[in-house]
Amino acid sequence: MHYAQQVVSGCTGPNALIKFLHRVWWNPIHIQTVFASQGIKGPPYKFLHGNTKQVFHMLNESRSKPMEELSHNIFPQLQPHTHSWMKIYGKNFLSWYGPLPQLNITEPDLIKEILNNKDGAYSKSKPEGYVKKLLGEGLVTSEGNKWAKQRKLANHAFHAESLKGMVPAMITAVEMMLERWKHHDQGKEIEVFEEFRLLTSEVISRTAFGSSYVEGKNIFEMLIKLASLLSANILKIRFPGIRKIMRTKDDIESEKLEQEITKSILEIIKKREEKMKKGELDGYGGDYLGLLIKANHEADESKKISIEDMIDECKTFYIAGQETTTSLLTWTCLLLAIHTDWQDKARKEVFELLGEKNPNHDDNSISRLKTMNMIINETLRLYPPAINLTRRVAREVRLGKLILPANIELTISTIAIQHDSELWGEDVHLFKPERFSEGVVKATNNNTMAFLPFGSGPRTCVGLNFAMTETKIALAMILQRYNFTLSPTYVHSPTQRITTRPQHGLQILLHEL
Repeated sequence: MHYAQQVVSGCTGPNALIKFLHRVWWNPIHIQTVFASQGIKGPPYKFLHGNTKQVFHMLNESRSKPMEELSHNIFPQLQPHTHSWMKIYGKNFLSWYGPLPQLNITEPDLIKEILNNKDGAYSKSKPEGYVKKLLGEGLVTSEGNKWAKQRKLANHAFHAESLKGMVPAMITAVEMMLERWKHHDQGKEIEVFEEFRLLTSEVISRTAFGSSYVEGKNIFEMLIKLASLLSANILKIRFPGIRKIMRTKDDIESEKLEQEITKSILEIIKKREEKMKKGELDGYGGDYLGLLIKANHEADESKKISIEDMIDECKTFYIAGQETTTSLLTWTCLLLAIHTDWQDKARKEVFELLGEKNPNHDDNSISRLKTMNMIINETLRLYPPAINLTRRVAREVRLGKLILPANIELTISTIAIQHDSELWGEDVHLFKPERFSEGVVKATNNNTMAFLPFGSGPRTCVGLNFAMTETKIALAMILQRYNFTLSPTYVHSPTQRITTRPQHGLQILLHEL
């Protein structure tokens, strides 16, 4: 009883125990009954932990050994629990993250309703614990008026005209990477996952924060450590009271990292403000950091954002702007290294449109890379950077024929949908960029909810065009200089940490043209 009372809020007394039992016992039984009466079943709830121990063991098993063959059927590897439970319980099933009910949805019609969110019933889950330390209440996690203000700023920073201005910085960053590659011997392997991580860090530093990777290096390294701690603790269920009483080594380290990241970002903001005061800049600068600082100094309260909001936005864009494109570039490179016929087609297109010149936004050469677009979309389908989208049910609501109680979580497995043979055909696990020859709508038979690498609806990833532009520029410049094949040392073991990545890196063999 003493443990149960502590778990709730650190206080004692019968009320605390009743609240605790309601949350971890009576409510789960009630929710299971409510869904069973509507034909929704799932793995049974286990006291306190829900299904997290099962998920932990299944993930550990899949990560402990590589895939038996070089297959793109990676859904069972990345989400063995979801893959297994869909087979047993059907496309929509109930599972448990501790005492929190999670309704897993993979029917496109229901997903459309959730992501379009016309009645405002499906909100983002409130960030807690390690997620809050990593992203705060930035654009990815915020809601309501705060989200609307942040989205408006981000839209302004990454709209089409702004993107044109970012292209030279992207090209410079790629040139720096390719300069490093010159020092590698012909035919010797190079680990490109790390190369792409450095590239995307440089690009987001230059384009969004007006600095170089060297200046932001400390922030990136701390964010990577924090992301590792999040991954290590994501399935450990601890209630708020326990977190205050029993702080782990990871808790202490994550708090120190959060404080240091905040301090480093404040220093970058201070430097920018000083440059403006000295007249070295026009206003606060036209990049994302400049827009954030300007919004912080707004006299109009409806447009003003706080210092805390600025820090959260910087953290969000440092991590999201780097992780997503790193994942996309890595898997595209893997697929082109395996499917060299498509690599040849992409290279031919690059030389026809660009010759040996760098890509240029002004002549629309980047948007005219149709074959490359098909390749990137097929990569996003097979290896989506984010494999889950989550929403919280804000109030009781009807979803299709289902009645959903308030305060449950909805989980949409993008990888389950994008690897569904009923939606994509029996060749679903084959790399076939020609699926996208007439665009996404035709590829999905007008069912756009079958393709969700950047989400959908009002919360579609704001950095979509940024990531696509950066990826096309990097690939075009690599293809102009190199043929590449997969190294025999590569071990195929996709895993998930913030985004989908190769567990043991991606080793390729470079051959100069």
